[in-house]
Amino acid sequence: MAGYTYKNLRTEVTDSAPRFGLGDSMEAHFARNALDCERSGLSYQKLGPGFRVPFGHSHAEQEEIYVVLSGSGRAKLDDEFVDLEPLDALRIAPATVRAIEAGPDGIELIAFGAPRTPENDAQMLPGWWADS
Repeated sequence: MAGYTYKNLRTEVTDSAPRFGLGDSMEAHFARNALDCERSGLSYQKLGPGFRVPFGHSHAEQEEIYVVLSGSGRAKLDDEFVDLEPLDALRIAPATVRAIEAGPDGIELIAFGAPRTPENDAQMLPGWWADS
């Protein structure tokens, strides 16, 4: 096996959003398996204008960093909000509950997570925005 893996995140990594009924407003390309990641994970996400990810989530072990590529929005982090714009980088501790809401032009970001944990150490919280 080569010491590297090369993939285009949009065209060569499956968009998972349609599988969860979110395909009209979001793209979510989770690349850790496609890239054969051994110690980390990576995703490309694109949210349409004003779209809010309908759930929050946290992790047992995985720290994440979100890097905004284009557009704007905000992150809800527990009970706080952080405005986001291009090239902002946001580190999120594992236990912090988080979700993203796109601004008027949408938002495009890369999410990097480490360490790579068993298939998924995320705790999903449906309806988490209801308090906002």
